[in-house]
Amino acid sequence: MKKGLLIVDLQYDFMPGGALGVERGDEIIRAINDLIGKFDVTAASQDWHPEGHVSFAKTHGKKVGETVEVHGRAQELWPIHCVQNTHGAALVKELNQKEIDHFVYKGANSNTDSYSAFLDNDGETETGLDDYLRERGVKKLYIVGLATDFCVKFSALDALELGYEVVVIADACRAVYDEDKALEEMKQKGAKVAALSDL
Repeated sequence: MKKGLLIVDLQYDFMPGGALGVERGDEIIRAINDLIGKFDVTAASQDWHPEGHVSFAKTHGKKVGETVEVHGRAQELWPIHCVQNTHGAALVKELNQKEIDHFVYKGANSNTDSYSAFLDNDGETETGLDDYLRERGVKKLYIVGLATDFCVKFSALDALELGYEVVVIADACRAVYDEDKALEEMKQKGAKVAALSDL
């Protein structure tokens, strides 16, 4: 069975001190580098937003943390982050990018957010990651990165819906709010939660 590694959003804006920094997000880079090269396929996702993106509080004249309705669902509003072709949107230089086989750009549509590396939040627009993995025969997907309770979780849930066996490596992820709740939700949907020491 071919195994893939999905590295979610290891970008400057999600590092501590970044526009939407995840506490202790930088601590997982070394462990993820140790994993790269141990899988048949390695992919990395990047938030890749245009200016004026629907997820930015400034776009709506509202405050960060407020919500608006987009496509019939609540959209949490964030600071401006990961704007295309900016330093904040780049993958961190410490990440071993030479052995990453495929890069996934998500949230590039100005009117739709995208937490998942597979589908935009509209549930319809695909990023192409599923096709890429299927063409290479990947059946089991290990997921690491940022943030456990947003982009990692939604990527894992979509991967399960698409028929992949999913393993979330919990200590190679970091959360914005509630890591335990997110991990439990993924487990209830069929994901396995593992530690680096289990690999």
